This record gives sequence, structure tokens and C-alpha cells, in this order.
Amino acid sequence: MMKKVLITLGMVGWLFLGNGFAEETIRLTTGDWYPFVSESLKDKGIFSRIVTESLAIEGINVEYTFFPWERAYDSAKFGDYDGSSCYSWTKEREKYFYYSEPMYIEKDVFFHLKSYKFDWNTFDDLKGIAIGGTIGYDYGPKFQEGEKSGKLDVQRVPTDEQNFRKLLNNRIKLFINSFEAGYGNIHQNFKQKAHLITYHPKPSLTSNYYLILSKKHDKNKRILALFNKGLKQLKESGKYDQYLEESRRQAITVKK
Repeated sequence: MMKKVLITLGMVGWLFLGNGFAEETIRLTTGDWYPFVSESLKDKGIFSRIVTESLAIEGINVEYTFFPWERAYDSAKFGDYDGSSCYSWTKEREKYFYYSEPMYIEKDVFFHLKSYKFDWNTFDDLKGIAIGGTIGYDYGPKFQEGEKSGKLDVQRVPTDEQNFRKLLNNRIKLFINSFEAGYGNIHQNFKQKAHLITYHPKPSLTSNYYLILSKKHDKNKRILALFNKGLKQLKESGKYDQYLEESRRQAITVKK
């Protein structure tokens, strides 16, 4: 079921503009990617909190609608919504979206069972290994070229949770996932079996994540400039680092 959440969080002083409260609202799609965005978390996850707070500084409210990720992307791409939060850069996406300044840097790693002795250096080392992936995720050009060509055995399912279940049941040997999101998912859904899972420290991809706003709407160039300005102020205030630390304390509780 489609769910909507209107977020008007932030420092109260930032929301006052002249004679009253800000009235402008933008509508963003998003999906569930714990701990970055999730309806189960306070502030709807760290990405949502950063977007909301940065725009609140500039007097703009944010209304989020949660969808499966593919639908979230397409709904923003075709202009049904103002944009989506949050995505890495690709040449294809840039055809349809304006990109903000980078919001966050994340790395993808390969999770595996401790009982499976795994090492890798290049993507050629992954041939013949059953790898789990999540539908709608972009894992970078090298990995996805290997997937498309059939050189890599990639099995995609709708959610990260399903991939971890497959990993625990030995239906796949590796699961490519964000480091923080992966351990957040383990903590949320598999705490009793967390001791069975580890990860390879070599990242398969290091990515910047951005707020993306649809080129279908003329106002979005102005909105993006305001977001970038608000994000800069959020970082300078020290709140950005505070929010990241609070998110990590909540999500990264399982150690290798």
C-alpha cells in the first residue's frame, strides 16, 4: 500500500520566514533502504533527515511517498513527483534528473557466511559464484556489465532481506550490498544469526548519493540551488555530522 509521510522536522528557528511559516512543499518518492530511508525509523532515516533539514533551512517542506524502488524512480522520472531521494549518479539518470551536491559517500561490499572462504581482487574472480542482488539497485558499470553479459551469476530479488535469507540458507554465496545498509538489515532482521555473517573489506563500488529532482518541473533548478545552500549550512552547523553519528549508532551494532 502506498503510504505518505509529511515531514516538517528541523530546528524551529529555521522554519520561520518573515511573517510566518514556509508554505512551499515538494513531493519526493523514496523506497525502504534501512538505515538510510525507512518508515520504521525516527525521521524516516538519515537520508530523509538530511533532505528535510536542508530544505527546512530554506523554508521548504518535504512530503515523502514510499514505493518499491523501481516505482519510486519511474514516478519521479516521469514527473508525477518532484524528485526522489537518494540515488547515485549514472549517465542514464542524468538525462531525466538534476543532481544535488553529494549528500553522502557509501561503499558496496560482498557479504558472505564466515564458513565460506572468500577472497577477490578483480571481477573476473567472481565468475561461477552465485551472487545475490536487489531489483532496481545500480551496482556500478563493471558489475552490471558482467551481469548483463552473463559472466557473473547474479540473482536479483525484490528486497535486501530476501537476499540475506538466501545467504543464510546457502542459496547464494555472496550478497552485494551497502556496508551500512547491510549491517543495519542484519541488526533489524537477523540479530540471532548475525555471528554467521561477515563481509570482504574490499569495496566493489564507492558511491556518492544525491537528491535528484525531475527535469520535468521548471521550479526544480531553484529548489536544487536552495537544497545545496541548506546542505552547506547544515554541514557548517555541525548538525550533519551529528545526524550521521546518531544513525550509525542505531544501525551499525553488529561487528565483523
